[in-house]
Amino acid sequence: MKLYVVPTPIGNLDDITIRAINTLKSVKFIACEDTRRVQILLKHYNIEGKILLSYYHPKEAIQIKKIVSLIRKDEDVALVSDAGTPSISDPGFKLINTCIKENIPVEVLPGPCALITAVVGSGLPTHSFMFVGFAPRKSQESFYKEMFQTDVGSYILYESPQRILDTLNVISHIAPDITVAIARELTKIHEEYIRGNIKDVIEELKKRDNNIKGEIVLVLSKENTLAKEN
Repeated sequence: MKLYVVPTPIGNLDDITIRAINTLKSVKFIACEDTRRVQILLKHYNIEGKILLSYYHPKEAIQIKKIVSLIRKDEDVALVSDAGTPSISDPGFKLINTCIKENIPVEVLPGPCALITAVVGSGLPTHSFMFVGFAPRKSQESFYKEMFQTDVGSYILYESPQRILDTLNVISHIAPDITVAIARELTKIHEEYIRGNIKDVIEELKKRDNNIKGEIVLVLSKENTLAKEN
């Protein structure tokens, strides 16, 4: 038997593959960060009778043993996160790594991923990019200086609405001419992209009294591909 890594919608519940739905229907056990979030998805697709296993960072060590034991007993297990692809800034890496080491088959399904959606919709270069997850709360200036030393088309990170303006202010001191695209509430009813030079984007956020809500993906580029052609 095997571990299935199943991406789930990042907002719009319709953004799920037929294969993902069929996989969730076929397994008995689903490992998930928040059982309440997964129950909403399962109910939406009339998937019943599943045993949900809480799998989040503080419980990983304990749950990995339990999940591996279930698979050894000829049970398939599906791993999902609250939204998007498991292990991308979400729990999953340690479980996948353990299964590989123990020769347990791992089948990864393609599907929704916020960083890919954001960089494609940003209008910034996609030929090469660096994803850094969530930036550290401390030593931000040194973090971004080191990040910008890597020569790629775009830099992608996740950020909270409460910290986005502070983050942009830090970055603007290091790279005052960098181009920015903020992808907010992706695939949801209030989806929005805010694009432009970092100083202009900061001013736009200030006009809103920093009243920015929802999950944010921040895309940055040294190349100004958003400039209008003459």
